[in-house]
This record gives sequence, C-alpha cells and structure tokens, in this order.
Amino acid sequence: MSRNGADVLVESLIAWGVEVVFGMPGDGINGVMESIRTRSDRIRFIQVRHEESAAFMACAYAKFTGKLGCCLATTGPGGIHLLNGLYDAKFDRAPVLAITGLPYHDLVDTFTQQDVDHTKLFQDVALYTARIMSPRQVENTVELALPHGAHPSGRCSCGHSG
Repeated sequence: MSRNGADVLVESLIAWGVEVVFGMPGDGINGVMESIRTRSDRIRFIQVRHEESAAFMACAYAKFTGKLGCCLATTGPGGIHLLNGLYDAKFDRAPVLAITGLPYHDLVDTFTQQDVDHTKLFQDVALYTARIMSPRQVENTVELALPHGAHPSGRCSCGHSG
C-alpha cells in the first residue's frame, strides 16, 4: 500500500522523536491532521486558538525540554501567523520545525486565495525552508530540515549515516 505525503511526513516526525505538534487545523493541512489523528498513540496534537500561539508554544517546548518543538499551520495567513514565535526561536536558538500547508498544486503562484509563498516568507527566520510537491520528496526534505540534531537511531531513515 502506498503512503501519501502526510503519512510519510508524520512517520518521519515520529522517527525523529517529535512527540507533540502545536497547531490549528485548516483546509491546507487536513491530510496531516488525519495522519496525526491516526497515530495519536505516538504523537500528540495540541490545538491552539491562534497560529501565533502554536509557534510560541513550540518554541517554549524546545527551550524547556531541549527537544525539537513542532508547529503546524494551514496555507497562507496561517503560516504567516507563525512568524513571531519563529523569530523568538531563531533569536534564542531553540530548535523548532514549522510545517505549513500549500494551495493545490495547480493553483500555486496564481494569486488565488491564500497563495502565499511560504518558502520566501520563512527565508529570514529558518535555517532551511522548502516547498514539498510530492510524497516522494517528503522524507528527504525532513532529513534536510533536521540536520543539526542526531537521529535517534543514529541513522537517517533514508539509510545514510546520521
């Protein structure tokens, strides 16, 4: 059975030791939400009232536990609202992973509702930012996004030395 991109993403997060994701559901991340829901025995989702809170909570989680903080927001303004918390993480060097949705692939860069280029938006605040366009790209992108922490198994899930 082939896995979709959301399943690959959440399985990769679990493999990297992510235990909790702070966020707010939205159309652009429905697949990720469902993937987290079906793995709720291995990864928790804490729903917030505003995306900005999700980023600040992920930052605080990282600062106080020493573990990777993770926040999740939907397409467009949802991702934009993460910026304040992500700047807090950047300035305090707290390890935080931000995941956002995208418009449907055929609508990217067409100025439709919520068509914000998150890759450009996060360039100043992130060590790494990428747009994922297919399930095959997910695992390698996660590996690139998290190079500074050692993988719990000592090896990355693509088989290279950690």
